Amino acid sequence: MIILGLDPGTATTGFGVIKKEGNKLYSLDYGCIETKPNMAMPDRLNKIFKKTEKIIKKHKPDTMVCEQLFFFKNVKTVITVAQARGVLIVAGRKNMISVFEYTPLQIKQALTGYGRADKEQMQKMVKILLNLDKIPQPDDAADALAVAICHANSVKNNYSHIIL
Repeated sequence: MIILGLDPGTATTGFGVIKKEGNKLYSLDYGCIETKPNMAMPDRLNKIFKKTEKIIKKHKPDTMVCEQLFFFKNVKTVITVAQARGVLIVAGRKNMISVFEYTPLQIKQALTGYGRADKEQMQKMVKILLNLDKIPQPDDAADALAVAICHANSVKNNYSHIIL
């Protein structure tokens, strides 16, 4: 099974593609889709959509997984992140991929067994679970890989929540 994990954002959207074979996980690709702050929001969202479609066409994932929005102090930020998340979901559905979501708490528990794990703990677990030489950079890419790993570990336990 090939899983595309996504950490949505308008400035930076992290992506991570993993393959699950039996109980083993392998990293196929990871990185970030970046947009410039001076771009108009419709152009930023279009770029995120197009780049996500390129990743989908390249890796042909069976499943796409997004981090669920949780809590933001800034209402303006949550609205723009929600827009980016919506674009990601549409890209997945347009390409006939099942889309799942997990909360940050579920992701942390799936990787570390502790719902309040910090970013460093999460990054170390991503490195270990994917048998990588170093922690994936930037942070958004590591976060996207964590989302994908969460789904890979949750599929057998039926903890996932499907969006569409």
